[in-house]
Amino acid sequence: MASRRTLKAAEAIREVVATSILTDVKDQRVRGATITQVDVSGDMRQAKVYFMILGGEAKERNALRGLQSAAGFFQRKVARRIDARYTPTLHFAVDEGVKNLMEISRILAEEKSRREETESSEEVEEEMEDELETDDEIDPSDDEEEG
Repeated sequence: MASRRTLKAAEAIREVVATSILTDVKDQRVRGATITQVDVSGDMRQAKVYFMILGGEAKERNALRGLQSAAGFFQRKVARRIDARYTPTLHFAVDEGVKNLMEISRILAEEKSRREETESSEEVEEEMEDELETDDEIDPSDDEEEG
């Protein structure tokens, strides 16, 4: 379990990087990136910064390159914010959890629509069977009396 100190450092790093992306970074590759989570090592020398960006894998790769090239800039900002013997070295990674969550949501939506289609087609079949049964229940003697 992470210590209170590393959790506070992780939150500070997340805030600094996220705010810097919005206000200070001019690199277009990084625009639109959202910092989702930061994991700081126990010795506070390493920090893994997870991000997500909409627009597909190519945009993710470009954003990753942009964030990596701005890592020194972010580290200087972090050093001013946190009071620690060492400023953590920042490493960036795409947050796969968010991608997985979006994929699961898509699969569930497809399954729901498939089930709704199946249920509606079953209802139509039941109605057709009911109509056929109703037609079969007509008494043939009724036809003879009319004739």
